Amino acid sequence: MKVSYKWLQDYVDVSISPQELADRLTMAGVAVENVHYLGEGISSVVTGQILQINQHPNADKLVICQVTTDGEDRIQIVTGATNVREGHKVPVAKVGAKLPNGLVIKKAKLRGEVSNGMLCSGQELGIDTSLLPPDQQNGILILPEDTPLNMNIVEFLGLDDYILELDLTPNRGDCMSMIGVAREVAAILGADLKLPEAPLEEGDEEIENLAKVDIEDSDLCRRYAARVLKGVKIGPSPAWMQQRLRAAGIRPINNIVDVTNYVMLELGQPLHAFDYDKLADHHIIVRRAENDKTITTLDGEERKLNENMLVICDARGPVAVAGVMGGLDSEVTDETVNILIESAYFNPVSVRRTSRLLGLRSESSARFEKGIDIGGCVRAADRAAYLMQQLAGGTAAKGVIDNYPNPAVEKTIKLRPERVEHLLGISIEKEKISNILTSLQFKVQKEGDNLLVTVPTFRPDVSIEVDLIEEIARMYGYNQVPDTLIYGPTTQGKRNESQQLIYDIKNVLVGCGLTEVITFGFVSPKVFDLMNLPVDSRFRSAVKLQNPLSEEQSVMRTVLVPNLLEVLQRNNNRQIQSGAVFEIGRVFYPQEGEDLPEERLVLAMVFHGYTEKSWRDPSEEMDFFFAKGVVEKLLTTIGLKDARFIPHKDPSFHPGRTAAIEVKDKIIGVLGELHPDVVENYELTHRAVACKIDLEDLMAAERPKPQYERLPKFPAVDRDLALVVKEEIKTQDMIDVIINAGGKILKKVKVFDVYQGEQVPEGHKSQAFSLLFQAPDRTLKDEEVAKQTDKIARALKKEFDAELRK
Repeated sequence: MKVSYKWLQDYVDVSISPQELADRLTMAGVAVENVHYLGEGISSVVTGQILQINQHPNADKLVICQVTTDGEDRIQIVTGATNVREGHKVPVAKVGAKLPNGLVIKKAKLRGEVSNGMLCSGQELGIDTSLLPPDQQNGILILPEDTPLNMNIVEFLGLDDYILELDLTPNRGDCMSMIGVAREVAAILGADLKLPEAPLEEGDEEIENLAKVDIEDSDLCRRYAARVLKGVKIGPSPAWMQQRLRAAGIRPINNIVDVTNYVMLELGQPLHAFDYDKLADHHIIVRRAENDKTITTLDGEERKLNENMLVICDARGPVAVAGVMGGLDSEVTDETVNILIESAYFNPVSVRRTSRLLGLRSESSARFEKGIDIGGCVRAADRAAYLMQQLAGGTAAKGVIDNYPNPAVEKTIKLRPERVEHLLGISIEKEKISNILTSLQFKVQKEGDNLLVTVPTFRPDVSIEVDLIEEIARMYGYNQVPDTLIYGPTTQGKRNESQQLIYDIKNVLVGCGLTEVITFGFVSPKVFDLMNLPVDSRFRSAVKLQNPLSEEQSVMRTVLVPNLLEVLQRNNNRQIQSGAVFEIGRVFYPQEGEDLPEERLVLAMVFHGYTEKSWRDPSEEMDFFFAKGVVEKLLTTIGLKDARFIPHKDPSFHPGRTAAIEVKDKIIGVLGELHPDVVENYELTHRAVACKIDLEDLMAAERPKPQYERLPKFPAVDRDLALVVKEEIKTQDMIDVIINAGGKILKKVKVFDVYQGEQVPEGHKSQAFSLLFQAPDRTLKDEEVAKQTDKIARALKKEFDAELRK
């Protein structure tokens, strides 16, 4: 929002400098990002008139102008501009004048002819050329015919003004207007607020006989006011209005359109002017658009509509996109004589969504998105009709159409002074509190020790008591709140059990060489096909977003592994062909009969390629067993030493190379090599191994607290046991039998060799285990260890028909 310092003084007497005003506004919570003077660097440039133009004798593209700035003396100036004519009033920079770009005008000779100055373009005067008429954007600035001579151009063009650029927070839509800012300034300075008047003169013709307004979708349009003016004359708006519009960053067009923009800047109410005679049956219908219908907007672009967009229609079809932009077919042109003024309240969310979908953002949409004053629609229509009548003539129809299905009720909030003191840490008198709120146009009544505060409709952001306390704090002055030391009971900050578990998991995985990533919770439904999930898979039942950013982020994820595969795919495409990543995040499952989905916290890991080699260690493939080692390290570290890996089938994983992670007969996760089709779908160079663990199931599993154990005093005894068993026998089952048969003195079991080939019968395998025996109270004898080893061998023989390998 750009605020003109001079314009602001129409509504409030500002007794301080622009910079001090900016500082005071910022301290009151209305941040001023920048203050700049429009006429910076301009001196000795005045208005003048071209008396005579002659062709330059030595240059085809130059002309010699005889110019006067006082009506008597003539000044010869050579120019290459093609848009100047005899009689034109123009800005003249005489010898010695200075321009914003630092240029100092000197007497010069151009191709043999003396030039005693320069005719100035808008750009040379520091004016944004996009705010000038098209015919003046590249040439000399042509001034109105009634421009007085020898007037300082800075004053004439309104460049003797400071612009305050506000950086507003989304909740302060009320400050998107001059009146809104003036209200803040009046409260800060203790001055009176002067509201603009609109003494409109109405004709005898009733507006109900001229136009009709129907609202079909009142959830998107809560109020629609309209006025009709007949017999207007289209022309340029006066210089003062054009100056104010340009200062706010809006290009003047004509007197009717300029008034709608002026009132929008003044009151914060976006308006639109329709050519009344182009509206079929003079009937306004506010409704949702129909799918695949189109409208050509004022910028000449054809735009496709859908049923979620609100449009303004006549009896034939759409004539404007509500709150965003008008339609070309009903625009005001030089031939327009009758006007219908629209002043409405449109749903902020609807306008924001429509603006984004159409890729069309305007000054109007920006205000509707932040929320406008629903109580100010008629006032703005009256003000616009009054100004149009003053600038374009015409007769206003008697009355105003005000379609307001459900009038807004002003909120009343109880404010407790002791609550103000409690939150701000400072005692403010009740009378002072009342004065602050009253200065902001809140209505205040006393109720015992408390205050009843009625919130005006232009402040929809104030809804509860603490909002009022914030208003008091910012107007009282944050800098007046004294510094105090923190007091009160203190508590030790620490992680709870689940937070500590997640912290430990991250530390272990990072220590094992994995990198943590964080990905979006929104994914494409295509990932289900990429992961080979069957049609009836429960993971295909995903929560769909009502307003997705794109098809690629249209559903909430039910699995986490695809997100990690996309990370590795992106890296792989950039020649980083190895990597191991993990993420701890939530997945979402719809719940029948429930508005909200079930959320589960899960851990996912993906290993791809090889470890990085060093001068000492060779590169190692991150295969199933590498990943299994990481998972075992993780589970052991967090206290789950009895986890088992059992064969498992999953359509996303390689058949025969997949295991379920089981804890006390409950599967908490899956580990395995990804199916070759999945690897191909994600265009990965190497085989990939993935793991997914439900952390909520893991947290629910019983994990014994670490107990201190004394270091053993007595030596351990190693024994190796090589057996031949059928190849379908599972290693985990054999380990379970060994542990049960080994007794208390068996401390560790480890597989150190698996062999199939010569010397091993077909259909069998040789599997070797390393056994560690140790007693806490004595040195074990060979006979004792041999007896226990033999017991283990017999148990394996009985359970699996295992034979000792000889």
